[in-house]
Amino acid sequence: MSVHPLKTPAADPVRQAKIHLAAAHRLAVLHELEEGIDNHFTVTVPGTTDRYLILPFGLHWSEARASDMIVFDESGQTLEGEGVCELSAQCIHAPIHRITGAQVVMHTHQTWALALNMLKDNRLLPASQTAAFFHGHVAYDDIYSGTADFPEEGERLARIIGDKHVLFMKNHGVLVTGDNVAQAYRRLYRLERVCRAQVIAMSTGKPLEVLTDEIVVQVQAPPADDRHSRAERERLFFEAMMRILDRDMPGYAD
Repeated sequence: MSVHPLKTPAADPVRQAKIHLAAAHRLAVLHELEEGIDNHFTVTVPGTTDRYLILPFGLHWSEARASDMIVFDESGQTLEGEGVCELSAQCIHAPIHRITGAQVVMHTHQTWALALNMLKDNRLLPASQTAAFFHGHVAYDDIYSGTADFPEEGERLARIIGDKHVLFMKNHGVLVTGDNVAQAYRRLYRLERVCRAQVIAMSTGKPLEVLTDEIVVQVQAPPADDRHSRAERERLFFEAMMRILDRDMPGYAD
């Protein structure tokens, strides 16, 4: 099995973060998680705690390149690169990075997760094996209060998400956090798939078979003889996805 060359530990961490961030944007297009130039993925600049990488507003996610990424701070000022950070990205992402310590924050209005969040009862149920992995790790913002135009909104969302890594935003979308791009993007990708499965199952009008708490605990517990750690699975997943980009949508690493 080939290993993607861009994942080498010897790679410059800032350049690697930019490459992975560009790749995540393009993957979101392939997986239909994006809205053209809107929504936001951000990464804390390696070696800092108060500077963040983002694709400048106005570029379509399919054209994202590592060299396009700009560095901004919590005031929204562009510190490196050309272009600007969109206001809601500044107001939502920077406070969440600062307060929760998340290295990566991804916010989308992806279709199936949004469909679930349009319902009065929008809870993600552990009714499948993959959904069970999310159980207990999802926070819910149950009141949509309009667009995020002030940092106080990001601070409010940070308090809601707390130590969880998924936030359901009623009538709005979803947000996931992670320690690295591979982890966060895999969570976002799998989240859309379990939301789609739940919405489809609910559309039958028949009751869902929800897993018991005991089974959920068993699913979430690492096997005693697991050949691949969770971090290894995340890395392998993202490397495989980047190989797909190399074939079908090259140029993200430029």
